[in-house]
Amino acid sequence: MMKTLLLSAATIALTTGSALADYTLHVIHVNDMHSRIEPISKYDSTCSAEDNAAGECFGGYARVAAKVAQLREELAGENVVVLDAGDQYQGSLMYTTYKGDVEIELMDRIGFDAMAVGNHEFDDGPQGLAKLADGVSFPVISGNIDVSRSDLLKGKVRNHVVLELGGEKIGIVSALATDTVETSKPGEAVIFQDEIDSLSADVAMLQDEGVNKIIALNHVGVNKDMEIAGAVAGLDAVVGGHSHTEFSNTVDGAMAYPTMVGDVPVVQAYSYSKYLGHLVLTFDDDGNVIDATGNAILLDASVEEDPAIVARIAELAGPINEMKTRVVAETSEPIEGGREVCRVAECQMGNLIADAMLARVAGQGIEIAIQNGGGIRASIDGGEVTMGEVLTVLPFQNTLSTFRVNGATIVAALENGVSKIEDVAGRFAQVAGMSYAYDASRPAGERVSDVMVGGAPIDPDKVYGVVTNNYVRNGGDGYAMFSGDDKSAYDFGPDLADVTAEYLAGIGPYQPYLDGRIVEK
Repeated sequence: MMKTLLLSAATIALTTGSALADYTLHVIHVNDMHSRIEPISKYDSTCSAEDNAAGECFGGYARVAAKVAQLREELAGENVVVLDAGDQYQGSLMYTTYKGDVEIELMDRIGFDAMAVGNHEFDDGPQGLAKLADGVSFPVISGNIDVSRSDLLKGKVRNHVVLELGGEKIGIVSALATDTVETSKPGEAVIFQDEIDSLSADVAMLQDEGVNKIIALNHVGVNKDMEIAGAVAGLDAVVGGHSHTEFSNTVDGAMAYPTMVGDVPVVQAYSYSKYLGHLVLTFDDDGNVIDATGNAILLDASVEEDPAIVARIAELAGPINEMKTRVVAETSEPIEGGREVCRVAECQMGNLIADAMLARVAGQGIEIAIQNGGGIRASIDGGEVTMGEVLTVLPFQNTLSTFRVNGATIVAALENGVSKIEDVAGRFAQVAGMSYAYDASRPAGERVSDVMVGGAPIDPDKVYGVVTNNYVRNGGDGYAMFSGDDKSAYDFGPDLADVTAEYLAGIGPYQPYLDGRIVEK
Protein backbone atom coordinates (compact mmCIF):
# COMPACT_ATOMS: atom_id res chain seq x y z
CA MET A 1 0.00 0.00 0.00
CA MET A 2 2.85 2.39 0.90
CA LYS A 3 4.64 1.59 -2.41
CA THR A 4 1.52 2.45 -4.39
CA LEU A 5 1.15 5.76 -2.58
CA LEU A 6 4.81 6.64 -3.23
CA LEU A 7 4.49 5.84 -6.93
CA SER A 8 1.37 7.99 -7.20
CA ALA A 9 3.09 10.91 -5.48
CA ALA A 10 6.08 10.61 -7.82
CA THR A 11 3.82 10.58 -10.86
CA ILE A 12 1.98 13.69 -9.66
CA ALA A 13 5.26 15.49 -9.00
CA LEU A 14 6.53 14.65 -12.49
CA THR A 15 3.42 15.85 -14.33
CA THR A 16 3.09 19.07 -12.34
CA GLY A 17 6.77 19.96 -12.41
CA SER A 18 7.34 19.74 -16.18
CA ALA A 19 5.63 21.19 -19.27
CA LEU A 20 3.45 19.15 -21.53
CA ALA A 21 4.70 18.49 -25.06
CA ASP A 22 4.23 21.25 -27.62
CA TYR A 23 1.31 20.80 -30.01
CA THR A 24 1.90 20.90 -33.79
CA LEU A 25 -0.86 21.55 -36.32
CA HIS A 26 -0.52 21.15 -40.09
CA VAL A 27 -2.85 23.50 -41.99
CA ILE A 28 -3.29 22.49 -45.63
CA HIS A 29 -5.19 25.12 -47.56
CA VAL A 30 -6.44 26.42 -50.90
CA ASN A 31 -8.32 29.54 -51.93
CA ASP A 32 -9.91 31.06 -55.04
CA MET A 33 -10.05 27.80 -57.00
CA HIS A 34 -12.61 29.44 -59.31
CA SER A 35 -13.81 26.25 -60.92
CA ARG A 36 -10.40 25.34 -62.31
CA ILE A 37 -11.48 21.71 -62.34
CA GLU A 38 -9.10 20.84 -65.17
CA PRO A 39 -5.37 21.71 -65.19
CA ILE A 40 -4.39 25.28 -65.98
CA SER A 41 -1.75 26.83 -68.23
CA LYS A 42 0.83 29.37 -67.12
CA TYR A 43 -1.77 31.98 -68.09
CA ASP A 44 -4.27 30.58 -65.53
CA SER A 45 -6.68 29.42 -68.25
CA THR A 46 -7.73 25.83 -68.88
CA CYS A 47 -4.83 23.81 -70.29
CA SER A 48 -5.14 21.56 -73.32
CA ALA A 49 -4.86 17.80 -72.94
CA GLU A 50 -1.81 17.85 -75.21
CA ASP A 51 0.01 20.44 -73.08
CA ASN A 52 -0.92 18.57 -69.91
CA ALA A 53 0.49 15.34 -71.34
CA ALA A 54 3.66 17.26 -72.23
CA GLY A 55 4.07 18.35 -68.60
CA GLU A 56 3.35 22.04 -69.19
CA CYS A 57 0.30 22.46 -66.96
CA PHE A 58 -0.44 23.10 -63.29
CA GLY A 59 -3.10 22.24 -60.76
CA GLY A 60 -6.55 20.98 -61.51
CA TYR A 61 -8.62 19.00 -59.04
CA ALA A 62 -6.90 15.70 -59.77
CA ARG A 63 -3.55 17.17 -58.69
CA VAL A 64 -5.01 18.95 -55.66
CA ALA A 65 -6.65 15.71 -54.51
CA ALA A 66 -3.48 13.68 -55.09
CA LYS A 67 -1.28 16.10 -53.17
CA VAL A 68 -3.70 16.36 -50.24
CA ALA A 69 -3.84 12.55 -50.06
CA GLN A 70 -0.04 12.34 -50.20
CA LEU A 71 0.37 14.85 -47.37
CA ARG A 72 -2.21 13.05 -45.26
CA GLU A 73 -0.30 9.81 -45.75
CA GLU A 74 3.07 11.40 -44.97
CA LEU A 75 1.61 13.10 -41.89
CA ALA A 76 -0.26 10.05 -40.59
CA GLY A 77 -0.54 10.37 -36.82
CA GLU A 78 0.00 14.14 -36.94
CA ASN A 79 -2.68 16.80 -36.50
CA VAL A 80 -3.86 17.83 -39.98
CA VAL A 81 -6.66 20.16 -41.04
CA VAL A 82 -7.64 20.90 -44.68
CA LEU A 83 -9.24 24.30 -45.28
CA ASP A 84 -10.66 26.29 -48.20
CA ALA A 85 -10.71 30.10 -47.98
CA GLY A 86 -13.53 30.54 -50.48
CA ASP A 87 -14.42 31.14 -54.14
CA GLN A 88 -14.84 27.63 -55.44
CA TYR A 89 -17.48 29.00 -57.81
CA GLN A 90 -17.17 30.78 -61.16
CA GLY A 91 -14.38 30.78 -63.68
CA SER A 92 -14.70 27.93 -66.15
CA LEU A 93 -17.18 26.15 -68.37
CA MET A 94 -17.50 23.50 -65.67
CA TYR A 95 -19.26 26.04 -63.47
CA THR A 96 -21.17 27.63 -66.34
CA THR A 97 -22.48 24.20 -67.34
CA TYR A 98 -23.02 22.43 -64.00
CA LYS A 99 -23.59 25.38 -61.62
CA GLY A 100 -21.64 24.02 -58.67
CA ASP A 101 -22.37 20.30 -58.90
CA VAL A 102 -18.79 19.51 -59.94
CA GLU A 103 -17.19 21.62 -57.22
CA ILE A 104 -19.41 20.04 -54.57
CA GLU A 105 -18.64 16.51 -55.71
CA LEU A 106 -14.87 16.98 -55.90
CA MET A 107 -14.56 18.94 -52.67
CA ASP A 108 -16.24 16.07 -50.88
CA ARG A 109 -13.86 13.61 -52.52
CA ILE A 110 -10.93 15.56 -51.11
CA GLY A 111 -12.58 15.88 -47.71
CA PHE A 112 -12.15 19.48 -46.54
CA ASP A 113 -12.66 20.18 -42.85
CA ALA A 114 -14.15 23.64 -43.38
CA MET A 115 -14.70 26.24 -46.08
CA ALA A 116 -15.11 30.01 -45.88
CA VAL A 117 -17.82 31.65 -47.97
CA GLY A 118 -16.30 33.56 -50.89
CA ASN A 119 -18.01 36.43 -52.66
CA HIS A 120 -18.42 34.40 -55.86
CA GLU A 121 -20.42 31.78 -53.98
CA PHE A 122 -23.20 34.37 -54.32
CA ASP A 123 -22.87 34.80 -58.10
CA ASP A 124 -26.11 32.89 -58.65
CA GLY A 125 -27.74 34.54 -55.66
CA PRO A 126 -28.35 33.07 -52.18
CA GLN A 127 -29.60 29.86 -53.80
CA GLY A 128 -26.11 29.17 -55.19
CA LEU A 129 -24.56 29.26 -51.72
CA ALA A 130 -27.47 27.25 -50.29
CA LYS A 131 -26.78 24.54 -52.88
CA LEU A 132 -23.13 24.40 -51.85
CA ALA A 133 -23.83 24.36 -48.11
CA ASP A 134 -26.44 21.61 -48.53
CA GLY A 135 -24.28 19.61 -50.92
CA VAL A 136 -21.00 19.25 -49.04
CA SER A 137 -20.44 17.16 -45.93
CA PHE A 138 -18.28 19.72 -44.09
CA PRO A 139 -19.20 23.10 -42.54
CA VAL A 140 -19.36 26.24 -44.68
CA ILE A 141 -18.67 29.23 -42.43
CA SER A 142 -18.70 33.02 -42.38
CA GLY A 143 -19.01 34.91 -39.12
CA ASN A 144 -19.77 38.41 -40.35
CA ILE A 145 -22.82 37.60 -42.46
CA ASP A 146 -26.23 37.26 -40.84
CA VAL A 147 -28.34 34.88 -42.93
CA SER A 148 -31.11 34.44 -40.38
CA ARG A 149 -33.51 36.54 -42.46
CA SER A 150 -32.93 34.49 -45.60
CA ASP A 151 -35.38 31.66 -46.20
CA LEU A 152 -32.78 30.05 -48.47
CA LEU A 153 -29.75 30.31 -46.17
CA LYS A 154 -31.06 30.29 -42.60
CA GLY A 155 -29.28 27.58 -40.63
CA LYS A 156 -26.97 26.62 -43.48
CA VAL A 157 -23.96 28.91 -42.87
CA ARG A 158 -22.24 28.71 -39.49
CA ASN A 159 -20.38 31.53 -37.72
CA HIS A 160 -17.45 29.30 -36.84
CA VAL A 161 -16.50 25.70 -36.25
CA VAL A 162 -14.51 23.94 -33.52
CA LEU A 163 -12.50 20.90 -34.63
CA GLU A 164 -10.99 18.37 -32.22
CA LEU A 165 -7.57 17.09 -33.24
CA GLY A 166 -5.10 15.23 -31.07
CA GLY A 167 -7.10 15.98 -27.96
CA GLU A 168 -7.09 19.73 -28.60
CA LYS A 169 -9.84 22.07 -29.79
CA ILE A 170 -9.09 24.17 -32.89
CA GLY A 171 -11.42 27.11 -33.47
CA ILE A 172 -11.97 28.28 -37.05
CA VAL A 173 -13.55 31.73 -37.42
CA SER A 174 -14.26 33.51 -40.69
CA ALA A 175 -15.10 36.80 -42.40
CA LEU A 176 -16.25 37.71 -45.90
CA ALA A 177 -15.44 41.02 -47.60
CA THR A 178 -18.21 43.50 -46.85
CA ASP A 179 -18.17 44.83 -50.43
CA THR A 180 -19.63 41.51 -51.59
CA VAL A 181 -22.87 43.44 -51.97
CA GLU A 182 -21.11 45.24 -54.85
CA THR A 183 -19.08 42.36 -56.30
CA SER A 184 -21.75 39.64 -56.26
CA LYS A 185 -25.43 39.02 -55.51
CA PRO A 186 -26.00 38.05 -51.86
CA GLY A 187 -29.46 39.63 -51.81
CA GLU A 188 -31.00 42.06 -49.36
CA ALA A 189 -31.70 39.40 -46.72
CA VAL A 190 -27.98 38.79 -46.08
CA ILE A 191 -26.68 41.39 -43.61
CA PHE A 192 -22.95 42.15 -43.36
CA GLN A 193 -21.05 43.18 -40.22
CA ASP A 194 -17.60 44.80 -40.05
CA GLU A 195 -14.98 42.09 -40.45
CA ILE A 196 -12.82 43.04 -37.46
CA ASP A 197 -15.77 43.57 -35.10
CA SER A 198 -17.23 40.20 -36.06
CA LEU A 199 -13.97 38.26 -35.76
CA SER A 200 -13.15 39.89 -32.42
CA ALA A 201 -16.52 38.83 -31.00
CA ASP A 202 -16.22 35.27 -32.31
CA VAL A 203 -12.67 34.87 -30.99
CA ALA A 204 -13.70 36.16 -27.56
CA MET A 205 -16.64 33.74 -27.47
CA LEU A 206 -14.40 30.78 -28.31
CA GLN A 207 -11.88 31.83 -25.67
CA ASP A 208 -14.67 31.97 -23.10
CA GLU A 209 -15.45 28.37 -24.06
CA GLY A 210 -11.84 27.34 -23.38
CA VAL A 211 -10.62 27.24 -27.01
CA ASN A 212 -7.10 28.68 -27.14
CA LYS A 213 -6.01 27.77 -30.68
CA ILE A 214 -7.92 29.92 -33.19
CA ILE A 215 -7.44 30.39 -36.94
CA ALA A 216 -9.20 32.99 -39.09
CA LEU A 217 -10.23 31.48 -42.43
CA ASN A 218 -11.07 34.64 -44.36
CA HIS A 219 -12.15 35.80 -47.79
CA VAL A 220 -11.29 39.50 -47.50
CA GLY A 221 -7.98 40.05 -49.35
CA VAL A 222 -4.43 40.30 -48.13
CA ASN A 223 -4.50 43.93 -47.00
CA LYS A 224 -7.51 43.34 -44.78
CA ASP A 225 -6.01 40.04 -43.57
CA MET A 226 -2.89 41.89 -42.43
CA GLU A 227 -5.06 44.46 -40.66
CA ILE A 228 -7.08 41.69 -39.01
CA ALA A 229 -3.94 39.91 -37.84
CA GLY A 230 -2.84 43.06 -36.04
CA ALA A 231 -6.24 44.09 -34.68
CA VAL A 232 -8.02 40.93 -33.51
CA ALA A 233 -6.70 39.77 -30.16
CA GLY A 234 -6.47 36.02 -29.68
CA LEU A 235 -5.94 34.98 -33.30
CA ASP A 236 -3.15 32.48 -33.86
CA ALA A 237 -3.06 32.51 -37.68
CA VAL A 238 -4.86 33.98 -40.68
CA VAL A 239 -5.48 31.81 -43.75
CA GLY A 240 -6.86 34.02 -46.48
CA GLY A 241 -8.17 34.43 -49.99
CA HIS A 242 -9.88 36.90 -52.33
CA SER A 243 -6.80 38.87 -53.46
CA HIS A 244 -5.11 35.85 -55.14
CA THR A 245 -1.83 36.86 -53.49
CA GLU A 246 1.25 34.76 -54.07
CA PHE A 247 2.99 33.74 -50.84
CA SER A 248 6.16 31.73 -51.39
CA ASN A 249 9.66 31.32 -50.01
CA THR A 250 11.03 30.30 -53.42
CA VAL A 251 9.37 32.71 -55.90
CA ASP A 252 10.96 36.12 -56.43
CA GLY A 253 8.62 38.97 -55.57
CA ALA A 254 6.17 36.85 -53.59
CA MET A 255 5.23 37.60 -50.00
CA ALA A 256 7.06 35.48 -47.45
CA TYR A 257 5.25 32.28 -46.45
CA PRO A 258 4.14 32.95 -43.79
CA THR A 259 4.25 36.73 -43.41
CA MET A 260 4.21 37.64 -39.75
CA VAL A 261 2.12 40.47 -38.28
CA GLY A 262 3.52 40.60 -34.79
CA ASP A 263 3.18 36.99 -33.63
CA VAL A 264 0.42 36.11 -36.11
CA PRO A 265 1.31 34.30 -39.36
CA VAL A 266 -0.67 35.27 -42.49
CA VAL A 267 -0.83 33.09 -45.61
CA GLN A 268 -2.62 32.56 -48.92
CA ALA A 269 -2.11 30.01 -51.71
CA TYR A 270 -2.44 32.24 -54.82
CA SER A 271 -5.45 30.88 -56.78
CA TYR A 272 -6.79 28.65 -59.56
CA SER A 273 -5.41 25.42 -57.98
CA LYS A 274 -1.80 26.26 -58.91
CA TYR A 275 -0.58 25.95 -55.32
CA LEU A 276 -1.45 24.07 -52.17
CA GLY A 277 -0.52 25.86 -48.95
CA HIS A 278 1.06 23.97 -46.06
CA LEU A 279 1.36 25.97 -42.84
CA VAL A 280 2.94 24.29 -39.81
CA LEU A 281 2.01 25.83 -36.45
CA THR A 282 3.57 24.86 -33.14
CA PHE A 283 1.73 25.89 -29.96
CA ASP A 284 2.91 25.97 -26.36
CA ASP A 285 0.80 24.74 -23.44
CA ASP A 286 -1.11 28.03 -23.28
CA GLY A 287 -2.10 27.96 -26.94
CA ASN A 288 0.46 30.53 -28.09
CA VAL A 289 2.13 30.04 -31.48
CA ILE A 290 5.84 29.60 -30.82
CA ASP A 291 6.79 28.59 -34.36
CA ALA A 292 5.20 29.08 -37.80
CA THR A 293 6.78 27.60 -40.92
CA GLY A 294 5.78 26.13 -44.25
CA ASN A 295 5.44 27.07 -47.90
CA ALA A 296 3.11 27.08 -50.87
CA ILE A 297 3.57 23.86 -52.84
CA LEU A 298 3.61 24.30 -56.63
CA LEU A 299 1.32 21.72 -58.21
CA ASP A 300 3.25 21.25 -61.43
CA ALA A 301 3.63 18.15 -63.60
CA SER A 302 5.79 16.48 -60.93
CA VAL A 303 2.56 15.93 -58.97
CA GLU A 304 0.81 12.95 -60.50
CA GLU A 305 -2.93 13.33 -60.95
CA ASP A 306 -5.44 11.12 -59.15
CA PRO A 307 -6.51 8.73 -61.95
CA ALA A 308 -10.07 8.25 -60.68
CA ILE A 309 -10.64 12.00 -60.62
CA VAL A 310 -9.02 12.40 -64.05
CA ALA A 311 -11.54 9.88 -65.40
CA ARG A 312 -14.47 11.60 -63.70
CA ILE A 313 -13.44 15.01 -65.02
CA ALA A 314 -13.13 13.61 -68.54
CA GLU A 315 -16.67 12.27 -68.23
CA LEU A 316 -17.94 15.67 -67.07
CA ALA A 317 -16.03 17.51 -69.78
CA GLY A 318 -17.44 15.40 -72.60
CA PRO A 319 -20.59 17.45 -73.29
CA ILE A 320 -18.69 20.75 -73.42
CA ASN A 321 -15.47 19.74 -75.18
CA GLU A 322 -16.72 20.45 -78.69
CA MET A 323 -17.46 24.08 -77.82
CA LYS A 324 -14.25 24.45 -75.81
CA THR A 325 -11.99 23.23 -78.57
CA ARG A 326 -13.58 25.17 -81.44
CA VAL A 327 -10.94 27.53 -82.85
CA VAL A 328 -12.41 31.03 -83.26
CA ALA A 329 -9.39 33.23 -83.96
CA GLU A 330 -5.64 33.60 -83.90
CA THR A 331 -3.33 35.92 -81.99
CA SER A 332 0.24 36.75 -82.96
CA GLU A 333 1.44 36.59 -79.35
CA PRO A 334 0.03 36.12 -75.85
CA ILE A 335 -2.64 38.58 -74.69
CA GLU A 336 -1.95 39.69 -71.12
CA GLY A 337 -5.02 39.42 -68.91
CA GLY A 338 -3.56 38.81 -65.45
CA ARG A 339 -5.40 40.33 -62.52
CA GLU A 340 -2.17 41.87 -61.22
CA VAL A 341 -2.11 44.02 -64.39
CA CYS A 342 -5.73 44.49 -65.46
CA ARG A 343 -6.84 45.71 -62.01
CA VAL A 344 -4.23 48.47 -61.74
CA ALA A 345 -3.32 49.63 -65.26
CA GLU A 346 -4.12 49.55 -68.94
CA CYS A 347 -3.76 45.95 -70.07
CA GLN A 348 -3.82 44.19 -73.41
CA MET A 349 -6.89 42.10 -72.62
CA GLY A 350 -8.74 45.15 -71.34
CA ASN A 351 -8.03 46.97 -74.59
CA LEU A 352 -9.22 43.99 -76.62
CA ILE A 353 -12.49 43.59 -74.71
CA ALA A 354 -13.28 47.30 -74.57
CA ASP A 355 -12.46 47.70 -78.27
CA ALA A 356 -14.71 44.74 -79.09
CA MET A 357 -17.57 46.18 -77.06
CA LEU A 358 -17.30 49.58 -78.69
CA ALA A 359 -17.01 48.16 -82.20
CA ARG A 360 -20.14 46.09 -81.69
CA VAL A 361 -22.35 49.11 -80.87
CA ALA A 362 -20.55 51.92 -82.70
CA GLY A 363 -23.49 52.36 -85.05
CA GLN A 364 -25.78 53.13 -82.11
CA GLY A 365 -24.19 56.46 -81.21
CA ILE A 366 -22.07 54.95 -78.47
CA GLU A 367 -18.75 56.69 -77.84
CA ILE A 368 -17.26 55.07 -74.73
CA ALA A 369 -16.68 51.51 -73.52
CA ILE A 370 -15.94 50.61 -69.90
CA GLN A 371 -15.04 47.09 -68.73
CA ASN A 372 -14.28 46.28 -65.09
CA GLY A 373 -10.86 44.68 -64.64
CA GLY A 374 -12.36 42.11 -62.27
CA GLY A 375 -14.41 40.70 -65.13
CA ILE A 376 -11.18 39.69 -66.90
CA ARG A 377 -10.19 36.31 -65.53
CA ALA A 378 -7.19 35.04 -67.53
CA SER A 379 -4.64 35.64 -70.26
CA ILE A 380 -4.58 33.90 -73.65
CA ASP A 381 -1.43 32.35 -75.10
CA GLY A 382 -0.19 32.98 -78.62
CA GLY A 383 -1.44 31.10 -81.68
CA GLU A 384 -4.88 29.63 -82.15
CA VAL A 385 -7.60 30.93 -79.83
CA THR A 386 -10.37 28.53 -78.84
CA MET A 387 -13.82 29.44 -77.60
CA GLY A 388 -12.89 27.71 -74.37
CA GLU A 389 -10.04 30.18 -73.86
CA VAL A 390 -12.32 33.16 -74.50
CA LEU A 391 -14.85 31.79 -72.03
CA THR A 392 -12.14 31.31 -69.42
CA VAL A 393 -11.28 35.00 -69.79
CA LEU A 394 -14.98 36.02 -69.72
CA PRO A 395 -16.88 33.29 -67.82
CA PHE A 396 -19.68 35.33 -66.26
CA GLN A 397 -22.21 35.22 -69.11
CA ASN A 398 -22.46 39.00 -68.98
CA THR A 399 -24.34 40.77 -71.73
CA LEU A 400 -23.62 44.11 -73.38
CA SER A 401 -25.46 47.07 -71.85
CA THR A 402 -25.81 50.46 -73.50
CA PHE A 403 -26.96 53.61 -71.72
CA ARG A 404 -26.51 57.38 -71.60
CA VAL A 405 -25.03 59.53 -68.84
CA ASN A 406 -23.32 62.91 -68.59
CA GLY A 407 -19.61 63.48 -68.40
CA ALA A 408 -19.64 64.15 -64.66
CA THR A 409 -21.10 60.67 -64.09
CA ILE A 410 -18.40 59.10 -66.25
CA VAL A 411 -15.69 60.85 -64.23
CA ALA A 412 -17.34 59.60 -61.02
CA ALA A 413 -17.27 56.09 -62.48
CA LEU A 414 -13.55 56.37 -63.26
CA GLU A 415 -12.96 57.60 -59.70
CA ASN A 416 -14.76 54.51 -58.45
CA GLY A 417 -12.52 52.41 -60.67
CA VAL A 418 -9.32 53.62 -59.01
CA SER A 419 -10.76 54.08 -55.50
CA LYS A 420 -9.47 50.72 -54.27
CA ILE A 421 -6.46 50.28 -56.52
CA GLU A 422 -4.23 49.57 -53.52
CA ASP A 423 -6.35 46.46 -52.90
CA VAL A 424 -6.11 45.39 -56.57
CA ALA A 425 -9.90 45.58 -56.63
CA GLY A 426 -11.90 44.41 -59.63
CA ARG A 427 -13.57 47.79 -60.20
CA PHE A 428 -10.61 49.23 -62.15
CA ALA A 429 -11.93 50.64 -65.46
CA GLN A 430 -10.50 49.36 -68.74
CA VAL A 431 -11.75 51.67 -71.48
CA ALA A 432 -12.10 52.36 -75.20
CA GLY A 433 -13.05 55.58 -77.00
CA MET A 434 -11.53 57.60 -74.18
CA SER A 435 -8.43 58.03 -72.05
CA TYR A 436 -7.66 59.13 -68.51
CA ALA A 437 -4.89 59.54 -65.96
CA TYR A 438 -4.86 58.77 -62.25
CA ASP A 439 -2.68 59.42 -59.24
CA ALA A 440 -2.96 56.64 -56.65
CA SER A 441 -1.16 58.75 -54.04
CA ARG A 442 -4.13 61.11 -53.81
CA PRO A 443 -7.23 60.42 -51.70
CA ALA A 444 -9.91 58.19 -53.21
CA GLY A 445 -12.37 60.34 -55.12
CA GLU A 446 -9.65 62.80 -56.18
CA ARG A 447 -7.38 60.57 -58.24
CA VAL A 448 -8.62 60.96 -61.83
CA SER A 449 -7.53 63.68 -64.26
CA ASP A 450 -7.04 64.41 -67.98
CA VAL A 451 -10.19 62.60 -69.08
CA MET A 452 -10.52 62.73 -72.86
CA VAL A 453 -13.30 61.42 -75.10
CA GLY A 454 -12.63 61.14 -78.80
CA GLY A 455 -9.54 63.31 -78.41
CA ALA A 456 -11.37 66.17 -76.64
CA PRO A 457 -11.64 66.95 -72.91
CA ILE A 458 -14.71 65.41 -71.36
CA ASP A 459 -17.65 67.81 -70.92
CA PRO A 460 -19.27 67.32 -67.49
CA ASP A 461 -22.67 68.42 -68.83
CA LYS A 462 -22.68 66.59 -72.15
CA VAL A 463 -24.56 63.30 -72.40
CA TYR A 464 -22.46 60.44 -73.78
CA GLY A 465 -23.40 57.01 -75.03
CA VAL A 466 -21.68 54.27 -73.03
CA VAL A 467 -21.38 50.49 -73.40
CA THR A 468 -20.40 48.19 -70.54
CA ASN A 469 -21.49 44.77 -69.28
CA ASN A 470 -24.82 44.30 -67.51
CA TYR A 471 -23.08 43.62 -64.18
CA VAL A 472 -21.40 47.03 -64.13
CA ARG A 473 -24.43 48.83 -65.57
CA ASN A 474 -26.56 47.55 -62.71
CA GLY A 475 -24.18 48.78 -60.02
CA GLY A 476 -21.69 45.94 -59.64
CA ASP A 477 -18.14 46.70 -58.43
CA GLY A 478 -19.28 50.01 -56.97
CA TYR A 479 -20.70 51.46 -60.21
CA ALA A 480 -23.94 52.58 -58.56
CA MET A 481 -23.82 55.77 -60.63
CA PHE A 482 -24.66 53.69 -63.72
CA SER A 483 -27.71 51.92 -62.25
CA GLY A 484 -31.33 53.03 -62.36
CA ASP A 485 -34.10 53.37 -64.89
CA ASP A 486 -33.34 56.94 -65.95
CA LYS A 487 -30.44 56.25 -68.32
CA SER A 488 -32.11 54.98 -71.49
CA ALA A 489 -30.45 51.66 -70.76
CA TYR A 490 -30.66 48.41 -72.67
CA ASP A 491 -29.14 45.55 -70.66
CA PHE A 492 -29.86 42.59 -72.89
CA GLY A 493 -27.29 42.73 -75.65
CA PRO A 494 -25.19 39.80 -76.86
CA ASP A 495 -22.93 37.80 -74.56
CA LEU A 496 -19.63 39.59 -73.96
CA ALA A 497 -17.61 36.44 -74.66
CA ASP A 498 -19.33 36.00 -78.03
CA VAL A 499 -18.74 39.67 -78.87
CA THR A 500 -15.04 39.34 -78.06
CA ALA A 501 -14.66 36.09 -80.00
CA GLU A 502 -16.38 37.54 -83.07
CA TYR A 503 -14.24 40.68 -82.91
CA LEU A 504 -11.08 38.56 -82.78
CA ALA A 505 -12.28 36.40 -85.65
CA GLY A 506 -12.91 39.43 -87.85
CA ILE A 507 -9.41 40.83 -87.45
CA GLY A 508 -7.22 37.92 -88.52
CA PRO A 509 -4.09 37.31 -86.45
CA TYR A 510 -4.65 39.70 -83.55
CA GLN A 511 -1.73 41.86 -82.39
CA PRO A 512 -2.07 42.69 -78.66
CA TYR A 513 -1.19 46.28 -77.84
CA LEU A 514 -1.10 49.13 -75.36
CA ASP A 515 -1.57 52.73 -76.52
CA GLY A 516 -1.43 54.83 -73.36
CA ARG A 517 -5.18 55.26 -72.93
CA ILE A 518 -4.72 54.87 -69.15
CA VAL A 519 -1.74 56.62 -67.53
CA GLU A 520 -0.55 56.54 -63.94
CA LYS A 521 0.90 59.85 -62.80
